[in-house]
Amino acid sequence: MGEVHGTVAPGFESVREEFAGVVAEEARDGGAQLAVYHRGRQVVDLWGGDGVDGDSLLALYSSAKGATALVVALLVQDGALDLDREVASYWPEFAAEGKETVTLRALLAHRAGVIGVEGGFTLDELADDRLVAARLAAHRPYWKPDTGHGYHALAFGALAGEVVLRATGRTVQEHYEERIRAPYGIEYHLGLPEELEPRFRPALPMLPTPAQRAFEKANPVAPDSLLALAFCLHTEPPFDAVAYGNSRAVRAAAPLSGGGVGSARGLARMYAAVAGGLDGRAPLLEPDTLAEVSRVHSSGTDLVTGERNAFGLGFVPLATRHPELGPTAIGHSGAPGTQSFADPSRGLAYGYARRRFAFAGGPGAPENDRLIRAVTAAADRREV
Repeated sequence: MGEVHGTVAPGFESVREEFAGVVAEEARDGGAQLAVYHRGRQVVDLWGGDGVDGDSLLALYSSAKGATALVVALLVQDGALDLDREVASYWPEFAAEGKETVTLRALLAHRAGVIGVEGGFTLDELADDRLVAARLAAHRPYWKPDTGHGYHALAFGALAGEVVLRATGRTVQEHYEERIRAPYGIEYHLGLPEELEPRFRPALPMLPTPAQRAFEKANPVAPDSLLALAFCLHTEPPFDAVAYGNSRAVRAAAPLSGGGVGSARGLARMYAAVAGGLDGRAPLLEPDTLAEVSRVHSSGTDLVTGERNAFGLGFVPLATRHPELGPTAIGHSGAPGTQSFADPSRGLAYGYARRRFAFAGGPGAPENDRLIRAVTAAADRREV
């Protein structure tokens, strides 16, 4: 077993044991963090492996999509945004190239087809959501909007963020800071302050096994594929995910597709505000809003990744991947293998973060399966 630090509440000892196995087997090199809230109270706060402690701040990549989706859901709940209104009614330039009928609902469900541009984006450009949004607005979609879905990997945040800015005059980052991060004291940042830089631990590249290297060599990404386009792998040089997460420009600007920085504690606390009971407060999302954003809007074969998956509205409906979770469980993973979610049916919130990229960790590193089973089983035992 790997050396593990931190605490668990009575009844969650089995989660510590499972996490120790993860640290020893999958996440020792680079380290990992795990945090869980249950009924508004933190019940797991663990870290282990080389190179991280409980206070370390990590690049958490597409976890930013979950924070963005939460801001959008709050604005829908307020009446400031309408899911069935055309994006172009907020952002007229978006109507170019046949996109005039794309609704906010379709955009949030990864159905817009606006996954990238033919020339791609440099890393410096990807740090600027306004620039990315302007180029996407002028570009054609890569399939007829709302006829299928595909992961808008590096485009989702710029698109959703521009809608929020046009509709409210304020950025997602501003809404998030004032309504979510600051009031709840959340260590997940959309824009890492300079004074917190000493706590940042750089992302580390994947260390594939010989079998994994052979798999990658036998299955190269075609440069003219939608996958290459969506992840800017058709550019020279191709997109470097590790360099992106380790860029100070990205950490400072927090592009909303993948620029958030924080810890497992921060992810779990953000979703605890959704699950309810945090600091004695009601859940951030009202029942009707939660039901709508957690409802599966896209499912089946993803046109970009070629995998079978599902999307709600910005969030991933986690029960489609982890059937032990409740039907309104929502969250989002991040490229190194990070996973985070709220399961309001249990009052449960989960955050797992790791520094080193896992093989095929985009939907959440495989060890999340065993950790989530351990967490839900412990939570259910406490309810008996």
